[in-house]
Amino acid sequence: MTKYNELNATPNRNKKRVGRGIAAGGGKTAGRGTKGQKSRTGKKLGPAFDAGGHEHRLSSLPKMRGFKSLRAPAQVVYSDQLDVVKNTTIDNMALYEAGLIMTPYHAVKIIARGETASRATVKTQGMSKSVQAQLTKNGGKFEKTPVPNLPSSKKDND
Repeated sequence: MTKYNELNATPNRNKKRVGRGIAAGGGKTAGRGTKGQKSRTGKKLGPAFDAGGHEHRLSSLPKMRGFKSLRAPAQVVYSDQLDVVKNTTIDNMALYEAGLIMTPYHAVKIIARGETASRATVKTQGMSKSVQAQLTKNGGKFEKTPVPNLPSSKKDND
């Protein structure tokens, strides 16, 4: 018995060219049957097409549940990573320079993982309650700040 990995079959076969005359084997109607909208070239019928003329009533299709948020999710920094930053004030720029976040111009949230010995003032957009408790116990504090704006790319014409 031949094993699956020892098959000599070619994985990609050329597409059959239909509509090239009767002698070619896929000619005349080219596998589309006779007459009707589906046999014609051009506009294809969408999945919501209802041939009975009820295009506005898509009862045969399920509704898409829920929604997709367009808001960018916050960048996550773990509490045990705060010890890497040696500043007394930890903000988005300090986290960016330490290599903990991808960009300083998006929301940052600090969540708990392990213990932190940091006593810094943390100025970010969010922090979990357990990390806030750890920080205040160590002598640091948390200040919620808005997301920093991107610097303007326009040149001053002074």
